[in-house]
Amino acid sequence: MLRTIRKYIEQYGLLQPDAPVIVGFSGGADSVALIHVLNRLHYRCIAAHCNFHLRGAEADRDETFARQIAGSLQIPFEKKDFDTVEYADTHGISIEMAARELRYQWFETLRTAYHAQAIAVAHHQDDSVETVLMNLIRGTGIGGLHGIRPKNGYVVRPLMAVNRSEIEVWLAEQKLTYQQDSTNFSDAYTRNVIRRQLLPLMEKINPSVREAILRTSKHLSDIEVIYRSTIEKERARLLDDQERISISRLLESEVPQTVLYELIKSYGFTREQIPTIFNSLHRESGKTFSAPETDYQILKDRELLIVYRKQLQDETIYPVAPGGTLHTPINLRTEERTIDSSFIIHKHPHVATFDRDKLTFPLTLRTWRRGDWFIPLGMKGRQKLSDYFSDHKFSRLQKEQTWLLCSGEDIVWIVGERTDHRYRVETTTKKVLIATVF
Repeated sequence: MLRTIRKYIEQYGLLQPDAPVIVGFSGGADSVALIHVLNRLHYRCIAAHCNFHLRGAEADRDETFARQIAGSLQIPFEKKDFDTVEYADTHGISIEMAARELRYQWFETLRTAYHAQAIAVAHHQDDSVETVLMNLIRGTGIGGLHGIRPKNGYVVRPLMAVNRSEIEVWLAEQKLTYQQDSTNFSDAYTRNVIRRQLLPLMEKINPSVREAILRTSKHLSDIEVIYRSTIEKERARLLDDQERISISRLLESEVPQTVLYELIKSYGFTREQIPTIFNSLHRESGKTFSAPETDYQILKDRELLIVYRKQLQDETIYPVAPGGTLHTPINLRTEERTIDSSFIIHKHPHVATFDRDKLTFPLTLRTWRRGDWFIPLGMKGRQKLSDYFSDHKFSRLQKEQTWLLCSGEDIVWIVGERTDHRYRVETTTKKVLIATVF
């Protein structure tokens, strides 16, 4: 087994001989095998033992055993106590997930402290088989069916070269003892049910089912590389720098719903939402969808799906002093000037010029409200902002992000868009106020 694991480490470049390795060491069969193998292969190991205080005296027994083994091998021993139940309750996660997060967070702290090259954990081939079946039962995508990888960042798994049976045989041959975790025999955990009931049943159908699952997971791992490459090409083709998805281009994809899911899942949208979102593509604009556990939304806006972070409507009224600068909620600067022969009105949409004597100070900045109206520059009659938005094809998101500069109750500027005719510069104007968004 030593030879097999040595070749596996070399094949995948898991470890180098000249730097220490943090070894997750529970005292169970797998971790005992791992620490002995790495020690005999002359890696500089640091044994890292977690006491999650979930099994009473049994957990303390394992800690004592692990400490003794590390001492007999003359390996540095590090131990950490965790209040796993409290952590799980605080973070709203399962005990299993809490233990995993606590374990790897601490391992990473140790890796940094020891300047270690890697964190070695004792997963083996049977763990990978069980993981594939667990994820298949849960309904995971292709990413969950490639099993456990030999390396993930700083975490390496040298025992992925062998299975549980080979480990137990080797331990017996070497006369190495280990501790049994009583929870491994409890069917309260899904993995144990798979290990103790499902896999033996599957082996009655195919005695080599474990090897078959491993081959399939390796094949799917290779396929996933191709899949991810294709998705990244689709991402570049469909998603612009403003996080907008072209609907027409999306519909050109061979599997548009799958591509859509891959584009938006990182924002918190679930696979179950995809059919509903997809069905909206051929319907009128304005439909929005919310991610269940994040503050992201998707807006169907004509030929686009717009992904954005939901913000509560800001109802704050911000005073704007003449000759002052505002940095919240937008960057707005105002300046007063007396008209002379060199004066020119700027035509840029982010610059607005008003007759200073027509304004009431302080000006205010606010978001739009239903019923708002103004008289667009060059027109005589009033226009509702809702109609202006419709005429200029504003999306719901654009409406929510539009700011209004007001004089008293009057809207003098839809910022970045249009000024009000009543506050225009005329031939009799002597002094102007210039507002600039920067």
